[in-house]
Amino acid sequence: MNVAIIIVNYRTAGLTIDCLASLAPERERMPGLRVYLTDNASGDGSVDLLRKSIDENGWGDWVHLRPLPRNGGFSYGNNEGIREAIAVEPRFDSILLLNPDTYIRPGAVLTLVEFLERHPDVGIAGSRLEDPDGTAQRSAFRFPTVASEFEQSLKFGPVSRLLASKLVAPPVPEADCPTGWVAGASMLIRRSVFDAIGLLDEAFFMYYEEVDFCLRAARAGFPCWYVPESRVVHLVGQASGVTNAAKSRRRRPGYWFDSRRRFFIRNYGRAYAVAADLAHSTAYMACRMRCLLTGKASADPERYLRDFFGHNALMRGTEP
Repeated sequence: MNVAIIIVNYRTAGLTIDCLASLAPERERMPGLRVYLTDNASGDGSVDLLRKSIDENGWGDWVHLRPLPRNGGFSYGNNEGIREAIAVEPRFDSILLLNPDTYIRPGAVLTLVEFLERHPDVGIAGSRLEDPDGTAQRSAFRFPTVASEFEQSLKFGPVSRLLASKLVAPPVPEADCPTGWVAGASMLIRRSVFDAIGLLDEAFFMYYEEVDFCLRAARAGFPCWYVPESRVVHLVGQASGVTNAAKSRRRRPGYWFDSRRRFFIRNYGRAYAVAADLAHSTAYMACRMRCLLTGKASADPERYLRDFFGHNALMRGTEP
């Protein structure tokens, strides 16, 4: 049961240390477990704090810290860790991508590893993500489509019920099940998947990289499954700030729009991407009009529509 865990830190040293502490007991169950921790040029003293914590806790024999020269994004940071893991320990059968703003429940990693061992046809397995109080988060998803873009932006109950089979985030499954993609916060990937399709696409700075990776894997014959017995606490948005509910009104960064555009163009072509943009923007404007007529306050990020039009496939037809 040799598994490499990749964690990318960017100015979240305290959270990363908590994540490592939760992994320490797991290593007793899995002596072959190794962590490859990269730091995306945090520049805030994270590297010193992490190195000190690794030394003080005696984690140095299984946690390998590597400072990177630049902040190249989530895919870049993970890929650098994956490359190091494969070069140092080519015997790793699977690689777990784990967010720094997570901590695992006992047995979470072992459960995923054993699932892949029992299902040799499965390429990717994802954990049940949950709040600290145990409330499940949606972490098993369908791939985005024109219909899902329309439903997600319109936010209108009757339409959502009509398009229930197209929802990107369906209700949380209670049992193991196949799914389109799982959240990259805790995603175990069989080594043969990397051998077949390569690493994460580093043109995605952050967001949509795991969606793209799971779609490429599925097209290559490696299905993805959701495994709720593997439970991981996810402090949503603490690492990026984008999906943090307390900061939901904050202006969405340009890389989110660029990643969305790249996903649609790369996987479905520019014409489909334009159709998805039209569905998204039309439904969004209808939703805002409904809010104005009913007096309901909007929880959308500031300048969202302006930023969306500045980054969409019609105005900027090439991939970022």
